[in-house]
Amino acid sequence: MSLTAMSERSIYYDQESQSERLARKSKETPIFPIAIGVCSAAVLYGVYAFKNRGKMSTSVYLMHLRVGAQGAAVGSLTLGLIYTMVNQYILNKKD
Repeated sequence: MSLTAMSERSIYYDQESQSERLARKSKETPIFPIAIGVCSAAVLYGVYAFKNRGKMSTSVYLMHLRVGAQGAAVGSLTLGLIYTMVNQYILNKKD
C-alpha cells in the first residue's frame, strides 16, 4: 500500500462517526458484534444476579463481573479466530 493511499485511508478513519466505525468493523470482522453481544449478556446476567451475591462486598462482586465479561468477549473472539483460520488454511475457502 502506498503512502498516499495510507494517508487517504487514515483521513477517512478520522472523519467517521462511532456508528460508521462499528458498521465498518462489523463488515471487516463479523465475529466482532457477537463478542460485544456476549460481553453485554454477561454484564446483564451479572446485574440480574447482583441481588443474590450474599455477603460479598460490592467492589469484589463488580471485579468478578468485569473479569467474567472480559473472559466471555475474549473467548468469543478466540472462537471466531479459530473459525476463520480453519476456513482459510484447512478448508481453503476464500471469500
